[in-house]
Amino acid sequence: MRTKNLLWSLLIAAGILLAPAAGQADSRVSIGIAIGPPPPYVVAHPAPAPGYVWAPGYWAWNGYQHVWVGGHWIAARPGYAWVPDRWERRGPHWHHVHGHWKHRGHGNRGHHRGHRH
Repeated sequence: MRTKNLLWSLLIAAGILLAPAAGQADSRVSIGIAIGPPPPYVVAHPAPAPGYVWAPGYWAWNGYQHVWVGGHWIAARPGYAWVPDRWERRGPHWHHVHGHWKHRGHGNRGHHRGHRH
């Protein structure tokens, strides 16, 4: 009985210690789903704002269904272009590719991930 109580105590303590680390995990993990996204909404956005670029809306997966995330302005990054969120089909599954900045470079020849050679 004493060994069983000690084991339960250790398991509870381990759970308490690991909980904060799990809360800090990257929420941008891509999972494959079998349901492709609907066509994107066509939405007129405001006139360009100086120093900003438009990040168009996209369909996100909430664990049960696709939900629309509206577009928004983001501060421009000189030398970079915004690559919008999109869905890619990989075999029988769909994977969400998060929007990100891509270094423009000179045709991107000799450039990897924004590093200059």
